Amino acid sequence: MSTYRSAGLVGALALALTLTACGSSSDDGDPAGTSGNKAATRVFTADNGKVTIPADPKRVVATGYAVPALIENDAPLVGISSWQRGEAMMSDADLATYKKLTKVAGESAAETNYEAIAEAEPDLIVLGVPTPVLGDIDMKRLKSIAPVVAIGPTVPAQWREVSRKHADAAGVLDAYQATKAAYEAKAAELKKKYQSALAGLKFGHVGAYGDTSKGTFQREFGDSWGTSVAQDIGATYYGKVKKAGPGSQSVSEYPSIEELSDSLGEADVITYSVDPDGSVPESVKYAMDSKLWQNLPAVKKHLAFPIAYTEAATYGDALKTLAAIDKSFAPLLDR
Repeated sequence: MSTYRSAGLVGALALALTLTACGSSSDDGDPAGTSGNKAATRVFTADNGKVTIPADPKRVVATGYAVPALIENDAPLVGISSWQRGEAMMSDADLATYKKLTKVAGESAAETNYEAIAEAEPDLIVLGVPTPVLGDIDMKRLKSIAPVVAIGPTVPAQWREVSRKHADAAGVLDAYQATKAAYEAKAAELKKKYQSALAGLKFGHVGAYGDTSKGTFQREFGDSWGTSVAQDIGATYYGKVKKAGPGSQSVSEYPSIEELSDSLGEADVITYSVDPDGSVPESVKYAMDSKLWQNLPAVKKHLAFPIAYTEAATYGDALKTLAAIDKSFAPLLDR
């Protein structure tokens, strides 16, 4: 079974994030709020407003997108939600940590176990869910346990800033910066490697969220799941959504299979999402099995390439995406 999210969750990513930095809660000029005998606090700006949180959290509960970010950056976690779709992207060490941590919520916000969260005795709760999903959570009950910051994405490419805010809230920003630097160094290396090969090429992408029951495929544009990491090495995804909507609907659309030629006919190169093991999701296979696919100029020229790990939600995940792209794009160097 594919690890990709349902189109229903995609549609939930609808509201804008407040991505401003956190400020001071101190009245005495101490910017970190570290003076005095009281436990130091600071004011953190999140999707749910300005929240007073520990300056140096010791016991953190994380859910949703915060789970991979905080495991990767060695935050002091005492409980997490399930994050099945990201298990294949985790390192062995991170996966071991993920498996041993107490699960206090399921895959959806509605599956939050408040008793389990209380038993974990957190001093900070980081909700990594989109703003529309907050309605499924009893925020009053959570706030009675510990300070709560909600930080979720609007469009897929925002995983970079969202994961930074998760790390910042949990007090592990230094670790985040180190992983970010490693990613950026690798991306710069590949951008230089493929600079000539990618110059002037128009890319199109087939994503994994098409609905075969409705006869649709997913066309992704720039800043979407399957495109944003490739963009970091110089790939240019042409076009834009015909009828833009909120959130992810501004960077992807769902044409009928009969529109395949119209949607991707101008692409010099086509990329498509595959699962971490390289298998093709049914929604993508549906497009590739079409006779219209075989007639696309890029396909005829053997310039259709798979990309794995397109659901990267951290810089560590995205390093795997870069490696997958490097492997897939290698034939372009011989053109």
